[in-house]
Amino acid sequence: MKIGIVGSGNAAQTLGSALVKQGHEVKLGTRSPQKLDEWLRQVKDCRATVGSFEEAAAHGHLVFNATSGAGALDALNAAGSHNLSGKILIDISLPLDFSNGTLTLFVANTDSLGEQIQQAFPDAKVVKTLNTVAAALMVNPRSLAGGQHDLFISGNDADARNEVIGYLKEWFGWESIIDLGDISSARGTEMILALLARVHMTVGHSHFNFKVVR
Repeated sequence: MKIGIVGSGNAAQTLGSALVKQGHEVKLGTRSPQKLDEWLRQVKDCRATVGSFEEAAAHGHLVFNATSGAGALDALNAAGSHNLSGKILIDISLPLDFSNGTLTLFVANTDSLGEQIQQAFPDAKVVKTLNTVAAALMVNPRSLAGGQHDLFISGNDADARNEVIGYLKEWFGWESIIDLGDISSARGTEMILALLARVHMTVGHSHFNFKVVR
């Protein structure tokens, strides 16, 4: 599959590397292509390429938003609504705000970044997932507790959610994915960040996740 990733940070590079290893043609979109020279050298695969946000979105039959939350809407606008129309847009971003020197969310409670993206791009099928775990766990859940922990998924299109659940299981080995329903449920998974940050400070690393015991 041709996959576009809008973003060039750690999560984008980790996802890109894992997807290329699965045999997919992956293009990372960035404002600074030279930033990804080292990534291309490490991947060493012609199926890994770099371009603009627009080129990455046009390339992908499926597109990931792996930008920083604050820059998500600007980056996706640069990618072009016509390049996202009708496609599944997997949003892994978080609405992080460090402007006051402490970690807060710039949207919460009555709205979410996932909802704002869906509103801005009504013809895209926005699916919020992978935003509650660190990049290494996104692509290798079995590295923690044998994969016995949970991921969440939100989105207005049930068929798109089910399709993405299938990809997460097939590509990365996720075993337990809890479908929370429409995109408004992204409010809850984005606000988990407050707890995730405190757990990270306490345990000293990001290699952890939650399990919903039922």
